[in-house]
Order: sequence, then structure tokens, then C-alpha cells
Amino acid sequence: MPTLLQVDFHYEGPFGDGMSAMLKPLAESINQEPGMLWKIWTENPASQRAGGVYLFASEQTAADYLAMHSARLTAMGIRDIRGQLFEINQALSEINHAAGLLV
Repeated sequence: MPTLLQVDFHYEGPFGDGMSAMLKPLAESINQEPGMLWKIWTENPASQRAGGVYLFASEQTAADYLAMHSARLTAMGIRDIRGQLFEINQALSEINHAAGLLV
């Protein structure tokens, strides 16, 4: 069953175009992660938080990615990492136009 992963963490920047340029190689590598279907990158300069919302093919692939990504972020000096896994209510999500986003 597809699983949604939400991750956010303290991030001091850069944001916007600077973040895009700096993290493009990371974004490209995420496409190769097992079970990863899509990611929406998130950023909030005012609260200095960044992260993403991901859809994985299964709870196991989402959990595996969260463990690996948390370790990678920690090694980069990132702190206050929060990650949560969610099941998806597909029937209600489709009512709200998510049909094209779900597998």
C-alpha cells in the first residue's frame, strides 16, 4: 500500500533559487531510491524549516528511506529532524483531486 512520508527539519538556507541550484544533484538522486514515487519539496524561510512530502510504494520503503535520509541529514549537520509515515485514505483523497498523484 502506498505510504506518505512527511519530513521537515531546521534549515538556515539558502531558499528558493539558491536551494534549487545547490540541491539539484540530491533531488536527482532521490529519484533512484527504492519505492520512491514522487516528492514535493517544502521550504519556509520565515521559520527556517525545509523538507518534503514523499509518496513511497510501501510502508517499508518509506521507513527505510526515512532512516537513511535522517542519517544523511545528521551527517550534514542538520538538526531537529521530524519524520512521519501516513497511510492514505484513497477514496477521500480522490474526491480532492489526488487521483493523478496516487498509485
